[in-house]
Amino acid sequence: METLRKKLLALDGKGYKAYKAIGGRYVFTADNMCFSLSIDHVQGDPFALPSRISVWVDMSQARLPEALWQNAVRRVALEDFLNRALNRAIGRFVKGRRGSGCSGEIAIASGGQQVLPRNAVLISAEGVEARLTLGLPAENRRAAGREAVAMFFDELPKLVKAALCFDNLDAAQAQRHVHSVEDQHALRHWLRGEGLVAFVANGAHLPRASGVDDSPLRDHTLPLAAPDSLTRSVTLPNAGHLDGLGIPAGITLIVGGGFHGKSTLLQALEYGVYNHIPGDGREQVATLETAVKVRAEDGRAIHKVNISPFIDHLPFGRDTVHFSTDNASGSTSQAANIIEALACGAELLLIDEDTSATNFMIRDQRMQQLVAGDKEPITPLIHRVRELYTEHGVSSVIVMGGSGDYFDVADTVIMMDAYEPRDVTQQARALARPIESAPAGLPAFGREAARCPGPSVLDAARGKRPVKIDTPETDLLRYGSHRIDLSQVEQLIDIGQTRAIGLMIHYFAHHYATDCRSLVEGLRRVMQDAEQFGLDRFSEYKVGNLALPRLFELAAAVNRIREGDWR
Repeated sequence: METLRKKLLALDGKGYKAYKAIGGRYVFTADNMCFSLSIDHVQGDPFALPSRISVWVDMSQARLPEALWQNAVRRVALEDFLNRALNRAIGRFVKGRRGSGCSGEIAIASGGQQVLPRNAVLISAEGVEARLTLGLPAENRRAAGREAVAMFFDELPKLVKAALCFDNLDAAQAQRHVHSVEDQHALRHWLRGEGLVAFVANGAHLPRASGVDDSPLRDHTLPLAAPDSLTRSVTLPNAGHLDGLGIPAGITLIVGGGFHGKSTLLQALEYGVYNHIPGDGREQVATLETAVKVRAEDGRAIHKVNISPFIDHLPFGRDTVHFSTDNASGSTSQAANIIEALACGAELLLIDEDTSATNFMIRDQRMQQLVAGDKEPITPLIHRVRELYTEHGVSSVIVMGGSGDYFDVADTVIMMDAYEPRDVTQQARALARPIESAPAGLPAFGREAARCPGPSVLDAARGKRPVKIDTPETDLLRYGSHRIDLSQVEQLIDIGQTRAIGLMIHYFAHHYATDCRSLVEGLRRVMQDAEQFGLDRFSEYKVGNLALPRLFELAAAVNRIREGDWR
């Protein structure tokens, strides 16, 4: 402890690179508290990325109740709670700007409304580790050692005491956080046994503050109330009895007028694959963990995907069994998105007509009369959505506000009326008419194709830098020379997931790419390693800014790499 103080005071006013001398591990003892500080990486410039530090508190000091971290679900929940407590403490105790660049900054990688497995705070039986970034202070590119002393010896101990020592935390809030996450996990696993694909609790508040703010809209919202015919009941481990809207397996339509809440409900179901913090309004919304939002994605690259179940007999004999393009149309991209989701094991497709290609969704009778079937290579989803369910067990929830054709194939129809769900299945069936049968002999759906990216796709090198993986924002990944646009992968919600995806692709390239039968098989092995060994498995250095993605989003990133060969 005093060794670090002396080093900082000695380098005050020296060139900024003098900070390199402080790297290492130190033990702090103050105010009846003891913790270890590890300075894992020292930045070389005040304008560079901040330095990385980690703090370790023994369990005898942290005193985290074992009941709150005794299994994997509870441990992730408590880690998330401590992470958020640290973030709040930073706002209270850290002065912030202390000179040039990022001087004075202390930060931790935190999430939004969702609770994700991360490596920013890690709990074990021995203790708790928190990984932060710290901007070492500078004045005109010279080390401000005295300011650094204030950060390490005044601010940092306050953070540790306030957020990593349980005696100083609100025990009731911690328990509520952990219990809520555990209930959501139980609710999600309850669905399949009940023949449901999703559940939305009565009283849920689904609207969000804005298109760029995922927090709940506080004003002018009605809590959701399920119609009696679709009400299901569940008993959760902590909350006990709960009633809500149960969406059964099969084909469900969400209909209604504009601005009545159709897409809001669908978005809640999209994010229902994740646990949410208490008070989010969607913390009792659960969707099968294998649910995938699919949409049209004009311009995306497609590599050797079998889109023939939807698109076949293209002009000039173009191959649709191993279809490739650098500039997909709306219909071909949506077809590829579904096939790729099925390959990863999707059991529920979430579709909004507003983000779909019209000719992929429907083809009305007048158009069929004008354009002969042998001149139309697209088999619309309406002709195959029933088969996906009956033959492959894949359900669909579709927002449909402009066409009643899907009444003909729907099992359940929910009408949103001023954000209130109503069961209008019987009325819709009365309006339905027999759907024209699909052409005979359509190509069969295949769950997983034996396709895999070649070395040029997976190469993370760029110029003289052997590995370059950069994540400037959640929906953009720079992987070597590749620029991967993830803006249309709607269930990718956190920049930490994107960072992890980049590292996991690189890991896949070096461990499984050469001896796996298919891309999905290899990526499943990567996900298994993540679950067994944690996110640190994928980083060469100790970092705290990773969050666990799903297999679906990991595969989506690889599938969207434009350049390179596939086999």
